[in-house]
Amino acid sequence: MSKKLKMKELQELERPYEKLEQYGPRELSDAELVAIQIQSGMAGRTALEIAHQLLKSFSGLTGLYEASLEEMCAIKGIGRVRAIRLKAAFELGNRHLSSRREEIRPVLQRPADIIQLMEPELRYLSREEFHVILLDVRHRMIRKIKISRGGLTAAVVFPRDIFREAVKANAAAIALVHNHPSGDAEPSAADLESTRRLMEVGEMMGIPVLDHLIIGSNESVSMKERGLI
Repeated sequence: MSKKLKMKELQELERPYEKLEQYGPRELSDAELVAIQIQSGMAGRTALEIAHQLLKSFSGLTGLYEASLEEMCAIKGIGRVRAIRLKAAFELGNRHLSSRREEIRPVLQRPADIIQLMEPELRYLSREEFHVILLDVRHRMIRKIKISRGGLTAAVVFPRDIFREAVKANAAAIALVHNHPSGDAEPSAADLESTRRLMEVGEMMGIPVLDHLIIGSNESVSMKERGLI
């Protein structure tokens, strides 16, 4: 007959730290994982209760990930340090996924392959980022590099920044990717002009630009598939 746990022992097992040690992180709920980052509660509220409130206020993990430090700090029990700790935890997860993808060195033959790779990273950003994907002769990814991060509507991109990285990596070709924080993935006149300019530089250097993809909130657009390049 198994030993019955006392109430205090049951409470110990329900605490996120002890639960993670005994069962592993995959067995914890979203709120329990957030509570570990919060670390401690406040008068009248446990860390777990604050975590539940956070997730409710931002409609789950995706909303919490997108929330600014100021928005997090507006929740009772979340100060500057706790908000920064949560932001850091999300970024660690992002970097882990990025490094894992790069270790695998995926073959990016189709626009859909690049979209699948980049959408999770760029889809919901509040600011525009411009990335270049360096490819070998078999279209395997050598690595991807963030070239610039702009304001709410535009990232400034210089050809020298892109092709310096391509030459250093001995890339055979490149693909360009950026996001539209507005959510609309339709290429702008500026997108088309900058792509044309970068393709001309690539042709002169023998490092062709294979595609330029724009990531939006609901869809993503390949200029190559659209016949725009």
